[in-house]
Amino acid sequence: MFSFELLINAIVIGILLGGFYAAISLGLQVSFGLLDVVNIAHPAFIILGSYIAYMMGKWIGLDPILTGLLFMPVFFGLGMLVYRIYYESFEKRGAEALRGLAFFFGVLFIVEVALIIVYGVDYRSVDAIYVGPKIEIGVLDLPLRMLVPFVVSMTMAIALILYLSKTFTGRAIKAVAQDRLALQLMAADPVKIKQLAFGISLATTAMAGALLIIILPVEPSVGRLYIGQVFAIVVLAGLGSISGTVYAAIILGVAESFVQTFFGPSWSPAVSFGILLLVLGVRPAGLFGR
Repeated sequence: MFSFELLINAIVIGILLGGFYAAISLGLQVSFGLLDVVNIAHPAFIILGSYIAYMMGKWIGLDPILTGLLFMPVFFGLGMLVYRIYYESFEKRGAEALRGLAFFFGVLFIVEVALIIVYGVDYRSVDAIYVGPKIEIGVLDLPLRMLVPFVVSMTMAIALILYLSKTFTGRAIKAVAQDRLALQLMAADPVKIKQLAFGISLATTAMAGALLIIILPVEPSVGRLYIGQVFAIVVLAGLGSISGTVYAAIILGVAESFVQTFFGPSWSPAVSFGILLLVLGVRPAGLFGR
């Protein structure tokens, strides 16, 4: 039944959900939107980040967000390694299209199977002081397990936007897919720039995985549920638009929350693709693309 209270809560929860969607999509916007590297394995690395947060919480009681922050450099190094393998095996030989896509499918499969072998298919969750409580403001119920990830996600998005726009390396990352020759004339190595950028894209998955397991329990194959969503958000925003990714994620989050509240959760999986098809029919470059 429709009510003003339900509507307000649906919108606010949708905004918080959109903040989380931004966190899981930022890295893909860097790799796919800026580098044109179709990293299908992106959600698998997010789940890996979730399991690391789970392990560190279980072993030494470390807060999941702090775990995500501490492991971002580790994932950065992993991303640089993965891109170097990808470059030497496919991109350097001009075979990055179909074979490169198969490579990332293989990486996704390896990560998922490794997690299943070690942890099985049971759902895992974490404990933190903000997982259970909520804040009540009038008719609003704000669960801290969604409010805290929203704040962390927005902080990460702002930091990434500032890095890409205010530093030489950041501007080089934005330019590498647009004018490779001009970048070389500026004494910058396009391959090293792309390797650095891919490392950044994977570094975001460490934090995104920690935020995911705060919001809901995970199991190794959960990442598959987000493949369509993250690509839909990136394309909806417009390839290469980091700030647009945040806006597109919030639009999707509000739309999903509204549909779940008033029409039932069974309709929510169709929301992202429905919005994507609608926008692409009107504006093929995405909402914030050039």
